[in-house]
Amino acid sequence: MPHNEKTVAYTTENSYLTQNTISASTKNVWLVFHGIGYLSRYFVKYFNSLDPETNYIIVPQAPSKYYLGNEYKYVGASWLTKENTRMEIGNVLNYIDAVLEAENLPKDLNFVLFGFSQGVSIAMRWLAHRKITCKTVALYAGGIPDELTEKDFDFLDFDVTNVKVIYGDTDEFLNPDRLKVEKIKIDNLFRGKAEIITFVGGHEMKPEIIKSLV
Repeated sequence: MPHNEKTVAYTTENSYLTQNTISASTKNVWLVFHGIGYLSRYFVKYFNSLDPETNYIIVPQAPSKYYLGNEYKYVGASWLTKENTRMEIGNVLNYIDAVLEAENLPKDLNFVLFGFSQGVSIAMRWLAHRKITCKTVALYAGGIPDELTEKDFDFLDFDVTNVKVIYGDTDEFLNPDRLKVEKIKIDNLFRGKAEIITFVGGHEMKPEIIKSLV
């Protein structure tokens, strides 16, 4: 039987998490995007090494939640899939905009954009579409979306913005062939200005590296 797939717009809600408070001592605001399978309240623990007096952390929550494994006990989340990707990107970007509007951040703080694993694709798309001035862009163990081009990042001033690409030397998701492709993207998009940081390990977060970013 023939069928038609249609779309409908509606209002929805989603949570996000913050850690620490903004005060006269605050220097850096972090907007961090977790990887697939995380919830924001567990992901934020990797940022506990940061000085709470000078760092304010915002952790958006991926909207698509699901049970991890077959025990239906633990919950994770995903930002996007290959299904209706373009529409879902729009939904996610609107959600991030709403988070920042709700936060109403001071303009004089260093803005740090951080993505881990699948969160890299969200951080990069948001940066490309919203063209936000950042002190640091940290892309940790993730891939850059294929649709993004050099023109999407023409607005970046590399005297102002530091781009850091981080991955483990035994990351199972970044094999040598994948790394070759990603390095070409990185060189093209950031005009050879990105700093590559590697560590001994796999697809994992290293709090000491996070601490070194600011």
